[in-house]
Amino acid sequence: TAVGTHDTASAIVAIPATDAHYAYISCGTWSLVGVELEKPVLTEASRAANFTNEGGVDGRVRYLHNVMGLWLLTECIRDWERDGSAVSLPTLLEQASAVTAAVSLFDADDDTFLAPGDMPARIAAWLTAHDLPAPASRPAVVRSILESLAAAYARSIRDASALSGHRVDVIHLVGGGSQNELLCQLTANATGLPVLAGPVEATAIGNVLVQARAQGFVAGDLESLRALVLRTFPPRRYDPSLAG
Repeated sequence: TAVGTHDTASAIVAIPATDAHYAYISCGTWSLVGVELEKPVLTEASRAANFTNEGGVDGRVRYLHNVMGLWLLTECIRDWERDGSAVSLPTLLEQASAVTAAVSLFDADDDTFLAPGDMPARIAAWLTAHDLPAPASRPAVVRSILESLAAAYARSIRDASALSGHRVDVIHLVGGGSQNELLCQLTANATGLPVLAGPVEATAIGNVLVQARAQGFVAGDLESLRALVLRTFPPRRYDPSLAG
C-alpha cells in the first residue's frame, strides 16, 4: 500500500480537523508548519519566503515552512548531562512554566543552531550578539527556547496564510511536541489562536489509516478519516491567554 510516504505526509492525514480553516504544526525534533491546499502556491513571494509545496495523500498539497523544533531543547539537555548528572525534562518544564520574568527571544530559524553541541552557549552567544540578555538559569533557557519556537510558529502561520490566501482559525499541533503543555500554551498565546494538541503518534496513525482504507477496513475521504481520528484521539485544547 502506498501511504503518505514522508512521515509528515502521514502525520497530516491524522489531523483531527473538523473544517478546512486550520494550520498544522508537526512538531518533534524538527517542526513543519503550514496549511493543506488543493493547489500549489507558485509565486516568487512564496519562493523567497522559503515555503515548499509537498505532495500529500489524495492529491492534497502540504504548503509548509521548516522551523527548528525541540532539537534546541534536547541539545541543551544533552549538554547539561555531560557532567554525568541526570536532567528531568518534566521538572525543567515545570520550572520553566513558573518563570515570571521576561526572557529574551532568539531567531529559532537561524542556521547557527543547526549543528549539535554547546547549544546553551550558542543561544547565549546569539543573544549577546544582538544586545539581548542571556538567560541566567536552566529554566530560563528552556522558557526562552519555547517562547522563541512559539514566535517562529506564529510567523510561519501568518506567512502561510498570507501567501496562500488560506484562512486560519485554529492550529493543530501533532507529534511528540503535543505533549509539551507549555509549548502548546505559548503557541496559542503567540498566534492568538486556539491550539488543538494531538495525537502524539500522528505519523503512525495516518499511515495505518491509509492502509486500512486501501484494504477496505474503513472508507471515505480524508475528512472521513480525520473524523475517525477525532473520535478516537480527542485533542487537548489550549486557548490564547495574556498570562504566560
